[in-house]
Amino acid sequence: MIPILHEDADLLVVDKPAGLDIEALGPTLAKERPELNIFGPELRYGIAHRLDKDTSGVLLVAKNKESLELLQAQFKNREIQKEYIALAHGIMREPGGLMDARLNRSPADRRKQRGFLLGQEGYETARDAVTEYEVQKRYAEGFTLLRLFPKTGRKHQIRAHLAHKGFPLAGDALYGFKGNKPPTGLERQFLHAISITIPGKTSYTAPLPKDLGAVLSLLTESPE
Repeated sequence: MIPILHEDADLLVVDKPAGLDIEALGPTLAKERPELNIFGPELRYGIAHRLDKDTSGVLLVAKNKESLELLQAQFKNREIQKEYIALAHGIMREPGGLMDARLNRSPADRRKQRGFLLGQEGYETARDAVTEYEVQKRYAEGFTLLRLFPKTGRKHQIRAHLAHKGFPLAGDALYGFKGNKPPTGLERQFLHAISITIPGKTSYTAPLPKDLGAVLSLLTESPE
């Protein structure tokens, strides 16, 4: 069963497990809760936004057309606030900042998004993408734990921004650098959508999954 974090007349908030593709989430929910199958597959069963297959965490599902349209408008207007927890390769020395490289499909690998800075070829046709980040912990094994707040909603935004900055997501098979070794016990990308805040409602939180918590428990926090 997919964990339910909140439910009211208009909204279902779920904790999407890692390994479940977004295209499979709708049919799975519809099977578990037949009354949600009111949109049909063309509207993805009311799912209002996306999480990558191997990203876990908070996901919003509308229970009616009006709620879906409202959520989509709020996402478009950047009124909904999202927070992620990530573990990145490397030690970030600064306490936080903004990653604002524009993103577009990588010419070298069409599966990936690539960051473009002002003056680079391809910058003008790339799309604005902004991610705020805060360093939470640094580990002696060469990793940094981050809180991330994407201000835009581009495909693979956090993964592409971290790779562009030189600190790829731990366990990310697509964006990871050659030679990167994931921490002990990590079997998927270390990215979790921990909370989401909707105007006029509240914040909904999905606790860090046990598999990711176990990975952190084996790391040694650095005093730096």
